[in-house]
Amino acid sequence: MSKTASEYLVETLEKTGVKRVYGVVGDSLNGVSDALRRRKSIDWIHMRHEEAAAFAAGAEAHLTGNLAVCAGSCGPGNLHLINGLFDCQRSGVPVLAIASHIPSSEIGIDYFQATHPESLFKECSHYVELVSSANQLPQILKRAIRVAIAKRGVAVIVLPGDVALTKIDADVPEWMVPAAPVLRPGATEIEQLAGLLNEASRVTLFCGAGCAGAHAQIIELARKLKAPIVHSFRGKEFIEYDNPYDVGMTGLVGFASGYAAMKNCDALLMLGTDFPYRAFYPENAKIAQVDVRPEALGNRCSLHLGLLGTVRDTLDAVLPVVKEKTDSSHLNDALIDYKKARKALDSLAESGPNSNIIHPQYVTRLVSELAADDAVFTCDVGTPIIWTARYLKVNGRRRIIGSFNHGSMANAMLQAIGAQATYPDRQVISMSGDGGFSMMMGDFLTLTQMGLPVKVIVLNNGTLGFVEMEMKANGFLDTGCDLKNPNFALMADAMGVRGIRVEKPQELKAAIETALAHKGPVLLDVVSARQELAMPPKTTVDEAYHFGMFTMKAVLDGRAAQLIDLAKVNLTR
Repeated sequence: MSKTASEYLVETLEKTGVKRVYGVVGDSLNGVSDALRRRKSIDWIHMRHEEAAAFAAGAEAHLTGNLAVCAGSCGPGNLHLINGLFDCQRSGVPVLAIASHIPSSEIGIDYFQATHPESLFKECSHYVELVSSANQLPQILKRAIRVAIAKRGVAVIVLPGDVALTKIDADVPEWMVPAAPVLRPGATEIEQLAGLLNEASRVTLFCGAGCAGAHAQIIELARKLKAPIVHSFRGKEFIEYDNPYDVGMTGLVGFASGYAAMKNCDALLMLGTDFPYRAFYPENAKIAQVDVRPEALGNRCSLHLGLLGTVRDTLDAVLPVVKEKTDSSHLNDALIDYKKARKALDSLAESGPNSNIIHPQYVTRLVSELAADDAVFTCDVGTPIIWTARYLKVNGRRRIIGSFNHGSMANAMLQAIGAQATYPDRQVISMSGDGGFSMMMGDFLTLTQMGLPVKVIVLNNGTLGFVEMEMKANGFLDTGCDLKNPNFALMADAMGVRGIRVEKPQELKAAIETALAHKGPVLLDVVSARQELAMPPKTTVDEAYHFGMFTMKAVLDGRAAQLIDLAKVNLTR
């Protein structure tokens, strides 16, 4: 029985298990959106911006591990997808993008809204192909689905509007989705890894997002090796909980203890991480790395051994041949360092009875304490990432989503939309910065449009905080960072969302409790300290010099009041 290409597309997505398509309608998408309407098997999530649609789809793929779908109309519509798709690709989550196109007869002659999406999407996808004829769609669509799932990234189908309405005679196949394979190194490589670990006296494990599903194996390996476990931010949700060997994060938003545990080891085992900051790697240790991506092996540092495999499958193979160590001095030192670092950080997440400043550390600590045990958290790039990394507690059921590799602003609320659409009964909390929230504020309306009870907590400090800190740390006067914000709570009320504004720390806990208990969407506008410093795990003489240059320039520029405020916020705690 013949059907239109759009009907074939929707039926195929349905059989693949797709539950939602995120997007903005448009004339070139009419065939697809109408097929979705008539079949009623897949929900259309009506977004206000296509970039938001791609971020939302990426959040769904992150949480479920399954294929998620977004769509944009021709020209500017599908171009808006690109930033969100870059994030999906760099995060390694399976997303299919439907980029509808101008009429096929007009391609190549500078038609209205003409672009070349098959070229434009190449850099942010594993696969992108133009469907020139409706009869090509079955083969191209099936390949796109398989590539997105198996390669854990983005595939794009470019579908002209007229082709989408063309009849084809094709049946949807029974099999389309490949299962995850067992992927482990060969016996020789396993023996080499065991030998490296057995010979070392001070082993540190460094764990990233590739450790998902391997918690038990990693804990057992740490026990046998008496090894401290350091994690990247993307590894936090998978490895930090129920872990007696945890010594915190490393990196720019990490802990001094994580930094020291890596610098003081004589063997570092990297598990499922392509951590980008080279200055944090040890100089005098043997380094082995396990990853499913061949391009990640040795990408950031020279290796003594690189192994291609999943973390779980590789550790299952190596654990029986790893010898249990008796000397735990390296682990003990790292745990003592971690206890000190944790105590110092926790002391900043307090608020005195007479304080008139809301510190962001205190906000995040309270949210962590009051949120549901299976809550999903999204966090904006910038200072919200720092506080989430350091103060949000995970337990194996909580999930954390962010733009950790692509580093895009304005991701948190958009990803929260995808998370809430996927899990309507779970608590979803967006830890938003005022800069990020206001950048993509249009999709705040999607919360009411789609009935999504997302809790948006805006850290309203009136500045692009992380950029301001970077400027100061490099000796520049902060320029162009100021944000003249409205009363976000009143704005939310006007949009039909419960708005709550907090200006005093004594009112914060009750406000968070009220926000989390509310049945619908909430915006909690937290007027927080602007001049909050977030110290990296290791400061250098060069950094101190440049910060000193900033203070001198600030005085000469007439900004002494800003320095006094900075001192009040950070020194009078």
